Amino acid sequence: MTKSLINYDPAWKQKYASQVMTAEQAVKKIRPGQRIFVGTGCAEPQELVAALTQRARELPDTEIIHLLTFGDAPYAHRELAQYFRVNSFFIAENVRNIIQEGLGDYTPIHLSDIPRLFNTGQLPLDAALIQITPPDANGLCSLGVSVDIVKSAAENASLVIAQVNPNMPWTHGNSLIDVLELDALVPCEDPILEVPPAEINDVTRQIAEYVSSLVDDEATLELGIGKIPHSLLGFLTTKKDLGIHTEMITDDIIPLIEAGVVTGNRKTIDRGKVVASFCLGTRRLYDYVDNNPVFSFHPTEYVNNPYIISQQNKMVAVNVALEVDLTGQVCADSLGSRFFSGVGGQVDFNRGAAKAHGGKAIIALPSTARDGKVSRIVTRLSPGAGVVTTRAGVNYVVTEYGVAYLHGKSVAERALALISIAHPQFRAQLLREAIEAKYLAAELAAKEGKIIVGPKELRTTFLTNDGTQIVFRPIHPTDVPRMRDHFYGLSQQSIYYRFMQAVKDGVVPRRQIEDFAYIDHRNDVCIVGVLSETYGEQIIAIGSYYLNPKTNRAEVAFTVHDKWQQRGIGTFLLKHLMRIARRDGIGGFTAEVLVENKPMQAVFNKAECKIGSKLVGNVYHYDLEFA
Repeated sequence: MTKSLINYDPAWKQKYASQVMTAEQAVKKIRPGQRIFVGTGCAEPQELVAALTQRARELPDTEIIHLLTFGDAPYAHRELAQYFRVNSFFIAENVRNIIQEGLGDYTPIHLSDIPRLFNTGQLPLDAALIQITPPDANGLCSLGVSVDIVKSAAENASLVIAQVNPNMPWTHGNSLIDVLELDALVPCEDPILEVPPAEINDVTRQIAEYVSSLVDDEATLELGIGKIPHSLLGFLTTKKDLGIHTEMITDDIIPLIEAGVVTGNRKTIDRGKVVASFCLGTRRLYDYVDNNPVFSFHPTEYVNNPYIISQQNKMVAVNVALEVDLTGQVCADSLGSRFFSGVGGQVDFNRGAAKAHGGKAIIALPSTARDGKVSRIVTRLSPGAGVVTTRAGVNYVVTEYGVAYLHGKSVAERALALISIAHPQFRAQLLREAIEAKYLAAELAAKEGKIIVGPKELRTTFLTNDGTQIVFRPIHPTDVPRMRDHFYGLSQQSIYYRFMQAVKDGVVPRRQIEDFAYIDHRNDVCIVGVLSETYGEQIIAIGSYYLNPKTNRAEVAFTVHDKWQQRGIGTFLLKHLMRIARRDGIGGFTAEVLVENKPMQAVFNKAECKIGSKLVGNVYHYDLEFA
């Protein structure tokens, strides 16, 4: 890794000779019973950690504090537990066993709150082991790829030992520290730790695709830790002017910047900048961020501040979970009572994004775990599982089976939405358990086996003449409330045209509405046209058909909200339904249209197929035969 654009002081070892020493000499300054902070992520100072571990027997009752680290953790071994006590704010694989065995500690805390522990003295630090660049001519060093809580730790520790490495990228932003504020400088030229991009499987890919549909042009993104959030970046290539304000960046950000997808030009604050607090990646990423003014690295207290986050227009936060229960409680840091990861920044960004204008807070997870043996959508969280995001704070939940919008929804609506995006093999069980828990009415037991999400291949879009984009997708069981709103929003004339009779007292029976939603998506097909809103979706059109297996003909009907009529929506919807029917080998459509319903007659008369019609009384009977 070269540093051609940074003018490091070539004589820094001589100029600061009183501070320069070996790792062994530096760690001799640490005394028994002290609390030691270890630098985070890929900036973990491995040489200092190794030297510290060598002194284990001289340092009884020593507490080691850290966040997420990716290097070796030789201090986290069972045989050293009598000397070193690990206390982690976020559990990585290198310390997970020692903590789950009860020989180490986990401190659950919002990431934005950690610097305050150091600043106020609530958690005083005796020493901090960090890694930095060499000083420049002004005596300033960069914290490089990990600024996050390292800057606060270095500013508050009584003793700061820095591993000085020319391989560390120089990052811009609030990432600098004066060499004179450091107590010991340990020259080192080891490679910076690398974390290669995670491989994406079909489940991850499908989740990312669903999440990408929630990301609007000009949105600002936060991507939490895990392969699901960062796999999302590969599905954003058609978006425009995206911004980044996130804890962590990976190699996956590079193609979007180079393609002009990520520009930051529409960010509310830090316009034009990719804001992060640390990065986990490969040498390619480190070379890319090195002295690159596009990137602005800031401490956690800024990046994770919910107020700062909420200032971004269209802020989208994407984080992961281990379990979600049917009321919307999100567990993200434990497997039952076994601590697995950490609270991290999920709540910080979830709250900030939810408060932002046009913001969206998204929780993503696979529908199953343990090779499909258990459902991650559960009626009740596992015993001992911790709630990271409460049921009142959750907005979107996404699995490979779809998107559930929960904010402002009743428990019954939440339960049904989450069952619908659970793995199909667990839906019947979840439905029975939800009824037993009184989350759902007993009458819904009749819907067992009918909670089906339509295939994504039936999804399409239509652009009206005024530039409004309407999404057409299969109906979802959770659309019942929106269907009700749609029908009650129609004029009496539109209701009469659709049902060919006056609806008594203007009431459309709930059971009749449910019949639209609980279908098999083959013999019965229902497509809704929706407008995307921050709070979910609004249905403005419904098209459906019902197959008669004896004739291989399907009866078709649809409605368009009065405000959206005469815009070509009905014609487009009929064409889409015909494509679906042809794909499934259906021979044609039949339809009945009142003689006074001229607009609907015009739609059928323009259908691209063989058309037959006859008038019986005041009703036209149409027969559309597909070629």
